[in-house]
Amino acid sequence: MATHKVSITDIARKTGLSTTTVSRVLSGKAEEYRIGKKSQQKIKEAAKEMHYVPNHFAANLRTGKSNTIALILPSLSNPFFASIASEINAEIRRFGYITIISDSDENPEIEKMELEQLRARNIEGLVIAPCSDHREHIQELYEEGLPVVCVDRYFEDLDIPYVSTDNYEGAKMATRHLIENGHKVISCIQGVRSSTPNRLRVKGFTETMNNAGLHDYSVVGDDFTVQNGYLETKLLLQQRKRPTALFALSNTIAMGCMKALKEENIRIPDDISLITFDEHPYLDYLATPLSCVAQPVSDISKIAIKFLFAKLDNGDFKPSQVLLKPKIQIKESVGKMR
Repeated sequence: MATHKVSITDIARKTGLSTTTVSRVLSGKAEEYRIGKKSQQKIKEAAKEMHYVPNHFAANLRTGKSNTIALILPSLSNPFFASIASEINAEIRRFGYITIISDSDENPEIEKMELEQLRARNIEGLVIAPCSDHREHIQELYEEGLPVVCVDRYFEDLDIPYVSTDNYEGAKMATRHLIENGHKVISCIQGVRSSTPNRLRVKGFTETMNNAGLHDYSVVGDDFTVQNGYLETKLLLQQRKRPTALFALSNTIAMGCMKALKEENIRIPDDISLITFDEHPYLDYLATPLSCVAQPVSDISKIAIKFLFAKLDNGDFKPSQVLLKPKIQIKESVGKMR
C-alpha cells in the first residue's frame, strides 16, 4: 500500500500556521522574513515528528538550480578513473552538490548522447575526461556559459580549462629509469592513440630514447585495457629480438602484460623489466611490486573542483590550464642489465 508523502500543507494544518510560513522556515528563510522563534520551533518539531522529506525536485523548478554536477569519464573499470571519480565526488559533496557520474566507455557517440541527457537534467557544471578528439558537443556547452573543466584528458588547441599530469615529463622519467638500468631494447605499449595523455607519453618515450642514441624500440597497442596489454605482450614475446623492458602506459595495460608474462614463465625483473604509468595501491601487493609514474590524483581533483565552483560563484572567473608534476616510484620490477 502506498504511503502518503508529508507536504508543507500537512505541516501547516498540524501547526495552524500558513503554508507560506512553513515553507520559509523549512527552506531556511525564517530569519529573512522575521518569523518568531516559537513558530520556527513548532514547525521543525512537527516536520520531524511527521518524517517530512523536502521535495528537492520541486525546489529546483522554483529556483532554476539543480545543485548537480555531471562527471563523465572514459572507463570506470580503469582504477585510475575510478580513483578520480571517488576524489571528485567527495570534493563536490563538500560544496553541498551531488554528482551524476557517467561512463562513456571510450566511445565518443556514447559520450555525446550522455551529455545531451545530462544537459536536459539542468546540470550546473561539467567535469569531463574527453574520450576522443571530438569536441564540438563539449565546446558548445562551454561557449554557452556552462562551467566546464577537463581532467586528465583535454584539448590542447582550445581554451577550455583543464587539470592534468605532465604526461610528457612522466614518460621521460620512466624511460630514463629504464635506460639508466642498462636497457636498450624497450617496447612501449600505448593506450587510446588519439587521447592527449597517450600522445604526450609516447612523445616523451620516443624522444628520450632517440636523445640517448637508442633506436631499437617499438610503440605498439591501441587501448587502455588489460586485453591490449596481454595481446601486445604475447606478440612482443614472439619477436626474434625480444625487448628487455616494457613500458606500459597505464596500470590496466600493465596487468595484461603481467598475465602474458606469467603464462610464458617469464619472470619480472629477472627475465624482463616492467614499469607502468599510474599508481594504484594494489601495485605494492604484487609478488614483484611495480615501479610506476604516480599521478597526483587528489590534487588534480581538488584543483578541478576549485576551478568549477569559482566559475559558478563568479561567471567572469577565468580558470587556468594546469599541468601537475608526476613522481616516479622505484620499486622492484626494473632490474639492471648484466
